[in-house]
Amino acid sequence: MKTAIIHYWLVGMRGGEKVLESLCELYPDADIYTHVHDPEKISDKINSHNIHTTFINQLPMARSHYQTYLPLMPLALEQLDLRGYDLIISCESGPCKGIIPPPDALHVSYVHTPMRYVWDMYPDYRNSAGFLKKLLMPPIMHYLRLWDVSTASRVDAFAANSNFVKKRLARFYHRDATVIHPPVDTDEFRPAEKVDDYYLMVGELVHYKKADLAIKAFNEMGKKLVIIGDGEQLPELRSLAESNISFLGRQPFEAIKTHFATCRALIFPGIEDFGIVPVEAMASGRPVIAFAKGGAMDTVEEGVTGVFFHEQTPESLMQAVGRFEREIDNFDAKQIRSHAEQFSKEIFKQKIQEFIDSLL
Repeated sequence: MKTAIIHYWLVGMRGGEKVLESLCELYPDADIYTHVHDPEKISDKINSHNIHTTFINQLPMARSHYQTYLPLMPLALEQLDLRGYDLIISCESGPCKGIIPPPDALHVSYVHTPMRYVWDMYPDYRNSAGFLKKLLMPPIMHYLRLWDVSTASRVDAFAANSNFVKKRLARFYHRDATVIHPPVDTDEFRPAEKVDDYYLMVGELVHYKKADLAIKAFNEMGKKLVIIGDGEQLPELRSLAESNISFLGRQPFEAIKTHFATCRALIFPGIEDFGIVPVEAMASGRPVIAFAKGGAMDTVEEGVTGVFFHEQTPESLMQAVGRFEREIDNFDAKQIRSHAEQFSKEIFKQKIQEFIDSLL
């Protein structure tokens, strides 16, 4: 069976590329098609495959400013010649499902998220854009929405990485999807013998992650909060934080693992499509205090592996932290770790293989 995997862009190793690595293990002879490829920032496992790029890769500064060429990506996808492939798997987050599949090929789309900047987070992206982008975005995004909806009919079956994404697929594309959670390398994490007296937040410091909400809550409570990550909001967040809040910036993987294992609990105040960070914390035996929306609803079990708060306000988060501390003896590191193992890489590979085999 001749297989092609379509991936939006290959410019770093994040959650989407971890899914791609698992697909590469399942289909070792698959060809990969993508808009932009930076081999130095991609794993050897992915680079070992035959990788084809669209014409976007040849445009000026494409590796660093690929988002600028978003309006051209539908055209670029439709120029790909995929004749001869029996199975096509598109990994959708940026534009990639809009290829033109051969009539006798099976096209399966694994969706990390419908393009957020086109759909539900469009107002946020437009409000933060500069003058020229803000002027151009309405007509360009209108065109992309029409194209995005029309190309949903080119997919034979959808898989979504969470129930949150499944609902958005139904809303935007009017298509059903099978939920298959993405792979988390749970074997990399282990509980620690001793837990320290601090809470932890890990991730890119951008607006929708809601680090400012966590900082305001912990300023009020006076409890220790350690923040790992970098991003455009860092200067603003530093000025907002009191002395009980520490910013460690970007950290190596070993340091992040140590912090996961020794924190009192992970704070997760944003809305993510899935959210790998909470699963990594739980694989380290630590509970999660999460906003009750998005992918966290699939991964965190109330009272067993964490606590939810139901309004994105400092007051609601403070109440959840207080409830967690009153119930802290009810949380068992081994049980939390066991819960996280259902999101392992091997389980993902088993489920996606069964899903595709059933369609074939």
